[in-house]
Amino acid sequence: MSNLPFVLAAPLAEQLGRVLDAEGKLARALEALGPVAGRDVALVDAPGSRVAAELDDLGARVAHAPLEQPFRLPFGDASMDVVVSLWSGFRGVDTDELAEADRVLRPGGRLLVVHDYGRDDVSRLRGEAPEYGPWSRREGPFLRGGFKIRVIHCWWTFATLDEARTFLDEAFGPAGAEVGAALKRPRLSWNVAVYHRARGEAGGEPVGEAGD
Repeated sequence: MSNLPFVLAAPLAEQLGRVLDAEGKLARALEALGPVAGRDVALVDAPGSRVAAELDDLGARVAHAPLEQPFRLPFGDASMDVVVSLWSGFRGVDTDELAEADRVLRPGGRLLVVHDYGRDDVSRLRGEAPEYGPWSRREGPFLRGGFKIRVIHCWWTFATLDEARTFLDEAFGPAGAEVGAALKRPRLSWNVAVYHRARGEAGGEPVGEAGD
């Protein structure tokens, strides 16, 4: 499930779920780009996630969908106002997947795809990944495929430096220990990209956006 940007064992996953984006910036960005409040929202592969709870708090009518290959949504035609995918779905841009999202969206509906953006502390835990390079470039699949991008500047916020360093070491091994040793404050910078497009929006020259 895409509750988190990383796959971790249960105790560590629970701890990460408590510390990431404590300010709720990601949910607010989804509201700004949707909006989602008072609307029918298909949330892909994220039952029980922090973002799902925050969407509920915003008043979204959330319907959960599993991530399937090939990509299929268990909803009728033109039944949703927003489709939200967190980390695990839309690994690049596939025309069949876009067509399936457009099928369930009503006219004027929005597709919001969340991935890590990089250029931050968190990306140093993972090393090379397409999220941190090709996907976010102007010539990359999302921006050339009709999406725009909003970058949200979030944090993983721990109570103390010792807690942060212990977690990073246990969760990510040597890479985590190295990142933890360099911390001056008990938090890691975490940049999240929300790629967004309107139903049926075609590719073309992209327009980048940034925001908190």
